[in-house]
Amino acid sequence: MSFDNKEYLDILNEFICKSKDIKRFNANAIKPVITPVCEHLRIAKFTSALYETVADPALSGDGSHIYFDGGNADEARYITAEANAFNKGVCRYRIYQKQGDPDWNEEELQLIRSFQDLMFIFTERAFLLKTLQEMPVKDDDMGVYSLPFLIATIKSVIDQGRIGDFGIVYFNIRRLSALNENLGREKANNAMKAFIQGIQKELLFEECVCRLGGDNFVMLFRRERTEKLRSYLSGTPVFYGSGNETVNISTCAGFYLIPETVENPSEIVDSACTAYQLAKNVYKRPYIFYNEDIMKRQKHIKMIENAFPSAIANEEFKVFYQPKTQLNNYMIAGAEALCRWFRDGRIIPPNDFIPVLEGSKAICTLDFYMLEHVCRDIRRWLDEGRDVVKVSVNLSRVHLGDDDLLETIIGIVDKHRVPHELIEIELTETTTDVDFKELKDIVNGLHEQNISTSVDDFGMGYSSLNLIRELPWNVLKIDKSFLPTQAENQDPSKLKMLRHIISMSQDLGLECVVEGVETAEQVKLLRDCKCFLAQGFYFDKPLPVEEFEQRLDGISAC
Repeated sequence: MSFDNKEYLDILNEFICKSKDIKRFNANAIKPVITPVCEHLRIAKFTSALYETVADPALSGDGSHIYFDGGNADEARYITAEANAFNKGVCRYRIYQKQGDPDWNEEELQLIRSFQDLMFIFTERAFLLKTLQEMPVKDDDMGVYSLPFLIATIKSVIDQGRIGDFGIVYFNIRRLSALNENLGREKANNAMKAFIQGIQKELLFEECVCRLGGDNFVMLFRRERTEKLRSYLSGTPVFYGSGNETVNISTCAGFYLIPETVENPSEIVDSACTAYQLAKNVYKRPYIFYNEDIMKRQKHIKMIENAFPSAIANEEFKVFYQPKTQLNNYMIAGAEALCRWFRDGRIIPPNDFIPVLEGSKAICTLDFYMLEHVCRDIRRWLDEGRDVVKVSVNLSRVHLGDDDLLETIIGIVDKHRVPHELIEIELTETTTDVDFKELKDIVNGLHEQNISTSVDDFGMGYSSLNLIRELPWNVLKIDKSFLPTQAENQDPSKLKMLRHIISMSQDLGLECVVEGVETAEQVKLLRDCKCFLAQGFYFDKPLPVEEFEQRLDGISAC
């Protein structure tokens, strides 16, 4: 078969000009450039594959990337070409003839070989450019990329109109500090590397993992692999030592399945980061998918964050006091200070703003605000000659790590000349080993200052027994989940657990308070268990300051 050489040279020249502009040699980019050449040379299909070595068994198979497919390839008639790739691997092209066509003649074969050589040159150039682009953005320790490369990859996919085929996940390795403490830093780092390598070894084309620093990572992935990736990130055992030592690694993750309409790479990363922050700080879940509900939640968060400074300045937050009651005489034995937010004629429920503020340092400002107002009230009650009971004030775990925390608390109490024995600081039991040293320092410091401390919501975390054994607490507040309801009265295990917790706390010299008491049956049960201090709606709901003062006046009248 004869060729029109002038026509072919024009086609080849156009191919060369367009190939120079291709920065990433993938099937979508190459197909429109290669098609005229393939059609002119009677090529039915052109495939490409990369392998680590020439002895790779995969070389016996077909190419992993189809650059051109006319739909009529004769799978039994093809020619192949191999060359060493820039990345020290092997590149193989396979070129198929059309079904029913006569074999290529020598002229055609020579032109096809020349065409293959050009393809190698441009592919090699693309690999070189890609490597040069990646070199300054590679994390050598983990063997993953940094954020600039991820952003560039996302932008490339957006420009190709295929971003809707992808998702992104922001994840953080959970309890890494505990791994460092239990395994040692080197083995813990090996475990994290093995976990990341488990993700990398199955990466598909254009997927990439980048490290943001420490144990924080972001990954661009194909949508069809969402469930597999979610399962892996939820918990996977990995080897970390020289033997068969394994440890389970899990993450807290925020997923975002990217809509086709998104055009801003930063918006994509921010959405995954938002889902991660909500999973970690608000919903306390291993993972969350960014969706319409999350978007509404994010708007709510922004509203709370924007309103908070003026709410503090205008003193929109009010202290309500919920009494603690002695069960042997039903007298007030103390109170817990609870926060209520009054804004624009309505009360914003605590569950609507406390979790939001706990996601930032704003909760610290609110905690100090509450302590300040409680101390102000106690000082006034003392000056008015009222009988005053000890008041407990909640302190968020977000404070832990603040070197000035103890000094700030003492400064507020002493500024209002409040006797230290009238203040109790409630701390929710820590759920991470990171917090334990800081928690120990603050509890010991308050103990030395004769300020009581209590473990709030005992039994809801993971390190309760260790906490009460090692720290000098004064009060143990048992969460209401341990208190049997009427429907659970026949559950012997729950009752036994409650009895043992009360007995254990008393044996350790701790004052024991049960929260959430709502019925006379529960009161009787607590008295039978020899617990004589309770808090709950059966006695009092949280009271505004004026109503609580009336209850204090009742103490004097008795």
